Amino acid sequence: MAKITKVFKSLAKLILPVAALIVIVVVGLSIWLVYTVAHPMPTQHILTPEKYGRLSSRAAQITEESWSNKDGSQAHGWLLRGAESAPAVILYHKYGANRSHLLDLGVKINESTNFTVLMPDLRSHGTTVEGYCTFGGCDAKDAANAIDFLFSLRTPTGIALIQKKVGVYGIELGSLYALSAAADKPEVTALALDSVPDSSEELVEQVVDQRFPFMSSVTGKLALLGTRFYYYKGCFDRETTCSAAKKLADRRVMLLAGLDAPVYAESTSRLTKCFPSSTRVEAKLDLSPTGMTMINASVEQSEAYDQRLIEFFRSSLSE
Repeated sequence: MAKITKVFKSLAKLILPVAALIVIVVVGLSIWLVYTVAHPMPTQHILTPEKYGRLSSRAAQITEESWSNKDGSQAHGWLLRGAESAPAVILYHKYGANRSHLLDLGVKINESTNFTVLMPDLRSHGTTVEGYCTFGGCDAKDAANAIDFLFSLRTPTGIALIQKKVGVYGIELGSLYALSAAADKPEVTALALDSVPDSSEELVEQVVDQRFPFMSSVTGKLALLGTRFYYYKGCFDRETTCSAAKKLADRRVMLLAGLDAPVYAESTSRLTKCFPSSTRVEAKLDLSPTGMTMINASVEQSEAYDQRLIEFFRSSLSE
């Protein structure tokens, strides 16, 4: 018996350090994966208001703006003012992009409707990276601060520029911002959501899979483990988008998805059944392309996509 006990003790001395090392490596790797995607590389603008202003008198009126978030950080965006007391529209880009990807759409909305348009950079995105991305957790709360900024705007005569009605458009990560804005601000009466993830967890997994395609099925799962440690302060929201949608009554919603982002096409399709009966939902789930790859679309495809959004916001916010 004593010999058997010695054998087990010897095995334990050999196995436990190895097991501990494996755990440390796995946890460390999972945290590193999350850290990497939570800090996207700075991206240059593909188009600027200065260049666009040579072709459009409206684009020449865009101003660079900044405002404070609740945590004291600074948000940045382009503002294109519309008519006095008209509604406003906020445009949120996808993960890894920046506000310039939506500049053309923003100008078109302003030209067609005379609504004020705000085009912010998501937190940790843009030419100058600030903070880190929580994939729709704490960072999505910045959307409410953007709406407060819009309501603070005044005309030269001191009248509020924006009436109490706002529309929000978001692609992928931007759609989580849009849902957060609608949850916090009843003034958000219209939402156009393109390629909506099932949850922040699904988004993290997809982003890691794209960033590290080798053994993507493993790296994605590791990253989900890493969120438990990296976001230990509770900034990571594990609520599904369906659960968030169930709280949004009396809104107008347009859901967009397509073949260029099949994972999000499935989750967006499921989302159509999640809103309360008092919310009017329209869906176009067979687009090609969607906002995910619109940057590579033809002029005709881009015009058709933009016109769909313009008509949605015109009809939804003018009611």
